[in-house]
Amino acid sequence: MKRLWICLGIILLLACPVYGAEPQVAARGAALVDGETGRVLWEYHGDKPMEMASTTKIMTAIMVLEKCGMEEVVTISKNAAAQPDVQMGLKEGEQWYVGDLLRAMMLKSYNDAAVALAEHVSGSAEAFCMEMTARAKSLGAEDTVFGSPNGLDSSLSLEQHHTTAADLGILTAYALKNPVFREIIQLPSHTFSDVTGKLCHTAVNTDRFLQMYDGAIGVKTGYTNKAGNCFVGAAQREDTLLVAVVLGCGWGAEGREQKWKDARVLLDYGYEYFEHHPVTEEEQVCGTVAVTRSAMGEVPLVTAESFSGIFSAEELEKMEKTVAAPLSVEAPVERGMELGTLEISLGGETLARVPLLAGADAPSYTFGQWMKVLPGQWRSLSRN
Repeated sequence: MKRLWICLGIILLLACPVYGAEPQVAARGAALVDGETGRVLWEYHGDKPMEMASTTKIMTAIMVLEKCGMEEVVTISKNAAAQPDVQMGLKEGEQWYVGDLLRAMMLKSYNDAAVALAEHVSGSAEAFCMEMTARAKSLGAEDTVFGSPNGLDSSLSLEQHHTTAADLGILTAYALKNPVFREIIQLPSHTFSDVTGKLCHTAVNTDRFLQMYDGAIGVKTGYTNKAGNCFVGAAQREDTLLVAVVLGCGWGAEGREQKWKDARVLLDYGYEYFEHHPVTEEEQVCGTVAVTRSAMGEVPLVTAESFSGIFSAEELEKMEKTVAAPLSVEAPVERGMELGTLEISLGGETLARVPLLAGADAPSYTFGQWMKVLPGQWRSLSRN
């Protein structure tokens, strides 16, 4: 009988998933990121510098969207036209619209379109890479360097062109805030013409994950001999947006399929153990501040904005909220005046600093009010 109970116990353990069990991926570097805040929820070698192939084009797209109008005209250079496969087949001197080249680059990963856009933005691919590296760092990607706008890395060292899974997730979360970026990565295809209307091209989206995963909205595939198969996948289910980054998933046909499997494992894990939660609401009362020289006496401290994110139940229990505000302020105080900060932290990491505002007016004493309070203040002073 004892053996029977032991066997039954083993069967139950094998049949039931352990809460919080770590996902298993073949990728050499991986990260699961909150698509709303960019917070890394889980990682495997998430801070290891790695080649990223055409997932580079996520940052290229960010730069183009921030610096160009979609109707601007791009004149193709000899350098852009000479880029190796995968290429659109652009020819020197042709003119195409920014918006069309951007869509073609993201859907079909055209290397010539990426370089043409980079040269249009910055004058040269080299200058563009310097700008995109600086912009990535400003967005929180601390260990990312771009040596090419398209991800081709055969002539580049790891030091010259790399990112980390965590950095790439942060950049993607930022990109997903742009509605044009979101629209582009979900297109099944895009048919367009050059400026003259004589040349026509159709770019078909190569992201099979859009049809493979419930809620999938993109984002970008990549492959080079150095990087192996790479993929950044995002999914939206109700108000929960998750980003999965998998780098170095293998080479050849096996690696091509593995990147989809790894992305699915990460997103499944995310949707099982994490949920979107509002942490603070706008104008939520977080305490009071005394007001001197006013009949009000005190004013409530209210949050200037809401803050929400994707958290596990365990993380919500451990979250800390700290109010930093003076004990008192002198009148007059106007509603909406910033008086302090609400710091939200988890495990020693600051997630947000929300400004705290005065929730009401506290005008100074009128002359009549002063006449009423001054005798009491004089008596208090004389006793002391």
